[in-house]
Order: sequence, then structure tokens, then C-alpha cells
Amino acid sequence: MKSGIIILSEIRGPLREEILEIQRRFDPKLARGVAPHVTITGSSRIGPIATRTSVAELRAALEPIARDTQPMSLAFKRPMRFMQTNVVVLPLDPHGPLRALHERIKTSGLSYEQPRFTFTPHVTLSFFRELTPAEARDLLAVRLSGRVTIDHISAHRTVDITNSTKLLELPLGHAL
Repeated sequence: MKSGIIILSEIRGPLREEILEIQRRFDPKLARGVAPHVTITGSSRIGPIATRTSVAELRAALEPIARDTQPMSLAFKRPMRFMQTNVVVLPLDPHGPLRALHERIKTSGLSYEQPRFTFTPHVTLSFFRELTPAEARDLLAVRLSGRVTIDHISAHRTVDITNSTKLLELPLGHAL
């Protein structure tokens, strides 16, 4: 991940603990360093927002999007290796309301770095550890029942995957 500003939604509710337990089992360093979250922008289709962007500029661009976007309930797909890497993620459907949110952020007027991947909204399960073949099979066999609710977005200034500062958090579908 390049340094910059990313947009994500931290996982809340019962699935948060289930995801955290999976991360603790397969990648304790990830579990200690980063709250489980859905990456919305910053690593795919839209690169990180330029670090020179102020909180006021972020707020001006993102508040109308957050206000007009209703919370969404989404199901995770099967775990997969992320884009020819050893990183394992829980993907979400890249179409529908999450795509609409992503596109609105993309066209908000903010300045972005070059993206590295296509749009793949996801929660990372394993990032730092080199999994054994048996661990990889076990992790890829995980299935989460239930749905995750995306009811907020937050902007984080990042240096790397475990070093970020939350700049702004906005609820979805509420007058601000």
C-alpha cells in the first residue's frame, strides 16, 4: 500500500469478532495492527487520495456523498488470494450500492494517486504471514454467514498498512 489517504469502513457488530478471530489465527500481526475494515478506496481502482488534501477538503467532498448514501447490508464472498499475491481477503460484490459509493467518491473532485488494482472491496484476512499450504487451504475454506453493515465511511492518512491516522468519519444516510 502506498502512503496517502484511504477511505474505508470499519467492521462493527458480530462479524467484527469473527473476522478478528480469523486474523488472530492466521495473521496475528495484522490482527494487532489494524481493525477489521472494508477497503473502499486507496488500493483498488482509485489509488490513495493525495496526502496534501486537507480534512476540510475531505469533508467538503465526502459529506454530501455520505448524506445521500444509505447504509448497506452486504454478504461476503468466499475468501480468495488478492490479485496474484499471498494476501488473503474476504471480497464483497464490487457491483451495486458499494460500487455506487466508490464511483461517487471517485468523481468527487479529490486528487488520487495511480491505482494498483481493479476495484475489489474486501476485508484483509492475512497480509504479513507466509501461510503454509495447509494454512492457506484452511483459510480459503472459511465461510462467514451473516451480513456486514456498511453504515459509515472514514478517511485515514496512511504510511503503511499498520500505521494510519483517522482524519474523518461520516455516517451514511444522515443529515450532517
